[in-house]
This record gives sequence, C-alpha cells and structure tokens, in this order.
Amino acid sequence: MAPAAAQRVVVENCAIATVDAHDTEYASGHLVLAGNRIESVGAGQAPSGLENVVRRIDARGHLATPGLVNTHHHFYQWITRGLATDHNLFDWLVALYPTWARIDEEMVYAAAQGSLAMMARGGVTTAMDHHYVHPHGSGDLSGAIIRAAAELGVRFTLARGSMDRSEKDGGLPPDFAVETLEDALAATEETVTKHHDASFDAMTQVAVAPCSPFSVSTELMRQGAELARRLGVRLHTHGSETVEEEKFCHELFGMGPTDYFESTGWLGEDVWMAHCVHMTDADIAAFARTKTGVAHCPSSNARLAAGIARVPDLLAAGVPVGLGVDGTASNESGELHTELRNALLVNRLGAYREAALNARQALRLGTYGGAQVLGRAGQTGSLEPGKLADLVLWNLDTLAHASIADPVTALVFGAAAPVTASFVGGRQIVEDGRLLHADEDAIAHATRAEARRLARIAAQH
Repeated sequence: MAPAAAQRVVVENCAIATVDAHDTEYASGHLVLAGNRIESVGAGQAPSGLENVVRRIDARGHLATPGLVNTHHHFYQWITRGLATDHNLFDWLVALYPTWARIDEEMVYAAAQGSLAMMARGGVTTAMDHHYVHPHGSGDLSGAIIRAAAELGVRFTLARGSMDRSEKDGGLPPDFAVETLEDALAATEETVTKHHDASFDAMTQVAVAPCSPFSVSTELMRQGAELARRLGVRLHTHGSETVEEEKFCHELFGMGPTDYFESTGWLGEDVWMAHCVHMTDADIAAFARTKTGVAHCPSSNARLAAGIARVPDLLAAGVPVGLGVDGTASNESGELHTELRNALLVNRLGAYREAALNARQALRLGTYGGAQVLGRAGQTGSLEPGKLADLVLWNLDTLAHASIADPVTALVFGAAAPVTASFVGGRQIVEDGRLLHADEDAIAHATRAEARRLARIAAQH
C-alpha cells in the first residue's frame, strides 16, 4: 500500500473552471489529486507515468469547479422551516425567537446534519454556521454542530455566536435565551481553545461572532473583537441587513451600522459581515479600505423583503464578497448552488441591471470569494496546484443542460446541476447526488422528529 500522501486520483475529459486569478478555463482537461492536495490541473490528458494512481475518473460531460464555500448560515433553523413566511426580518424574529429559545443539543445536532447534508449534496465543500442561541441548560451545542460536520466530511467554520441583550434590555430574544457578557466571552474562548485548528488543511475552525447590533451590548462587541484578535481567529456578525436596523443604530448609538462597527473594532481584514444590504457609498469605502468581507445572501434577503445588496459596487471597490445560504427559516431550500443563479438574477433587478453580474462572477462569489471571506483563499476556493483538493464534478450532460454550449453558463443560468462527485481534501463525500458518509433518509427522519418535538415544547409555553 502506497503512503496516503502519494495516492493519486486522476480526473480527465471534463471542462474545468479553475476560478484562479486569471479565470483560467479548459474545454477539456484533467486534474490530478495527490493525497489531500491538487497536484496538477491543465488541458488535455493527465501526465503519463503517474505512480500510485488508485482511481481514474472519466468525467466526460462534466464541469469541474472548486467546491462551493458557504459564508453565512444558521443550522438550527432547519427544524423551524416554513414558519412566518410573510414577515419582514424584525417581525419574523419576534415570531420565531420564543420557539428558538427552546432548542437543545439533540435538536441542534439533527438540524446541523440536515443543513450540512443539503449543502453537501449540492456541491458545498466548506461550510460555516453562525450559532448564537444558547438557552440555559441546552447542552454542548457547539460540540454537536462540529460533530455533525466532521461526520459528513465537510470543511467547517463555526462562528460561535452570542447574545446578551434580551427583552428586558430592549432586545428581541427572551431573557432565558441569552448569556451574560462574562459567560458569552468565556464560552467563546473555550470553544476556540478546544476546537480551532489553524493549520493549512484544517477541517474545523472557529470565529468569534456576537449576533447583531440589536441583540448584543456594545461591550460584547468590543470585548469580542479584542478576544478574537488575542486568539488569532476571525470575527463575524450581521450588518446593515434592514432599514429598521439602520434606524435602530442611529437611535441607540447616534450613528449608522458601519460607523458603529468601526467604533467597536469591527472593521478589518479578519472580519466578515452577513448581508450588508443597506450600505452608503461611505460604508462601502470603509469596507474597501479595511478589507472587511461580506456574505451575500440573496434568497434570504428576498424572502424577508430586506432589499438588494449593492454587490456590483462592493466588488468594484475591492470588497471581498462570498455567498451565504443564511438560516433555512428564511431560505427553506438550504442550498448554496442555487444561490449562484439567485445572486445573478436578484442583482440584475438592481441599479446595474444586465451589467450587474455575469455567470463567472457568480461562480467566483460562490467559490474563491467565499474562501476569501473565511480567510482560507490560500488553501481553497480555486483549482490550483498545491491547494486543497476541494472540488466538484457537475453533470451537465443532462436534459436540463446539454443544449447550453458554455458549461459555466449552464451551471449558473440553468437548473440546479446534479453533483456526480464532490471531494473535500481528496476524500469523496458525494457520489451521484448522494452522501457517502451519512444516511440521508435517517437524517430526514431525525430532523422531522426534532422539528415536531420543538414545536410541541414551544406550544406548551
């Protein structure tokens, strides 16, 4: 048996969109995976004479791309899908917080499995979860989420969230569903210390992630930023999602969200914000100057009537932008590959119309842009020698796609393409649209049972 590092998988005869700095593409090319890295990528057949080739894949009719990178999600919401479907953000939160406040470890584990399974089946190789609801006595929620990601084989960032502004302080969550400032900081530091891996091929990383300006205190924002930088990890929160949030910030802090974030240490190349829908020119300039990243969530923003983020302006200014599913209580499909299309279509309803985004820009948002936002662009997000072997083979030889000549156009503009194979660090996690390391039917049954149990508990209070 050859050493694992020397074992090679050869993929040939596929179209390839590398999403490298030059957007290099091959109409028919090859990839060689050696261990958990990409060894070579190029036109035509793989080099001859390769040793220790354990598998050859004839990927005719397929497009190879980097694995998709999800930059914003709330896994626990998988078990509260389909509720409050005609609400804006604040009314939706008011409607759902009393239910969310009743979650426990078993529910969160099942919801994480469901969320991760749906994304992985659709080409996500790097996921993240912003988990900020930690009811008293609910168990080890961070550990449950990380365990689910490890079992499915997905590369993962846990944004360990927190809230300390409850109803009694003018916030939205119930009092028993928030933490004290001290407890939130201590639990976040413990999670980083226990789970964060800073290595090149890390499967689990942790970010510091107070929920939002209207559910946390200024002190939690400020000390959270200090904690993250002391520990050398990234920072994540919600920002500028709705006009109501902007009004809230002006009333409470005497300034808009971006200025507030800057005043608390929350702008920088180690920070990314979810949404950023309502941004002024000055806000965009501040993000560009500080290299603060953005997680664009087009379906959720549409579902909650939040508005259209100024993605073309953000990109033109040099702001790192990735795509996010957002929680499945505001994006019931739970899929990221459909966000490629939705990002393109939604942004064409904005100021730039047909010039807003094209197919390749949309693919970049979902791959390299997401890796930038998570601080992992040196390891994943493009198909280049030396990078981690995180890639997807999309079947475009189907009724839905076969008559579209350009494969990237077929992937982005066409119907959701089937995933024939998905690899994370050279390990295959999906084959012919099915998970290889988890039982999808069992996950479906577990999530249904936990959703019903949560609904029963919530109804009793």
